[in-house]
Amino acid sequence: MSRISNFPIMFFAIIMGFGGFSMAIRKVSVVFEINSLYFDIFKIITSAIFLLVVLLYAIKIFINIDEVKSEFNHQIRLNFFGAIPISFLILANLWQKSIVYEWLFYSGLILQTYITFRVIAFWINKNLEIKHSNPAWFIPVVGNLIVVISSDKNYEWLWYYFSIGVFFWIILFSIMFYRILFHEQLAQKFMPTLFIMIAPPAVGFLGYCKLVGFDVAANIMLNLTIFFSFMVIYMYKNFLKLKFFLSWWAFIFPSAAASIAILEGYNINNNIAFLYIGMTIFILLCVMVIYVSYHTVKNIIAKNICVME
Repeated sequence: MSRISNFPIMFFAIIMGFGGFSMAIRKVSVVFEINSLYFDIFKIITSAIFLLVVLLYAIKIFINIDEVKSEFNHQIRLNFFGAIPISFLILANLWQKSIVYEWLFYSGLILQTYITFRVIAFWINKNLEIKHSNPAWFIPVVGNLIVVISSDKNYEWLWYYFSIGVFFWIILFSIMFYRILFHEQLAQKFMPTLFIMIAPPAVGFLGYCKLVGFDVAANIMLNLTIFFSFMVIYMYKNFLKLKFFLSWWAFIFPSAAASIAILEGYNINNNIAFLYIGMTIFILLCVMVIYVSYHTVKNIIAKNICVME
């Protein structure tokens, strides 16, 4: 029970990771016109993890509400609460043609709307220091873009969420780039969150194509996705000697989003280069899922997770 009382909010990043991986498998199945069996398997695995994580965090709320309040008022951990509505929205995307879709989507929509106001108000009201900024700040912002791609219809009000996501993506990227260039390096546990910088242009591209179609703006976002993907690949040495943290799951969802966006670019333009790039990232994604899953299970068994920090 003491381990549940220290159950970290970052566990919701695992749902984001497996959910994004499931979406990538579905995209590959569509592109190559192959059986959707693997997608169905990982959709069920993602759903099972979702139910387990939600249950355990609900228990934590009942037995250690003070710790939950502490996380919710922490200048860094607060941003990981954005992974909760994103988890609902990703599950809605995976189960889009089922009876649970509307419950998942509108639950995620309400939570995402609240988290956006909560996080931005927190940034405005608190005297944050530049050292507190890190790429995890993108999580509650990207959630607004995921609303667009998770919707089963092209509603006019989706522009509200798309506009918020793009606006704060530009602002936060400027802050992050300034911090990385002119201030102390990110703490080791937050190095994996550099991958999150891939997600806004990738998810933004998918949402924009849904709302408008492919044009110059979409082309810019697609090529930014490719640039940031190759940038983190180029910096691979930065990640080789990192100690395991749950933040490693930050590798997964952005990589999945990138592969989906680039393969969608192939569908639109029939440019074979997009197919090769998208599949290369997907193969790397498969390796990362296996590697991060192994270390997560290993550290859970070794009781290195869910301990007081």
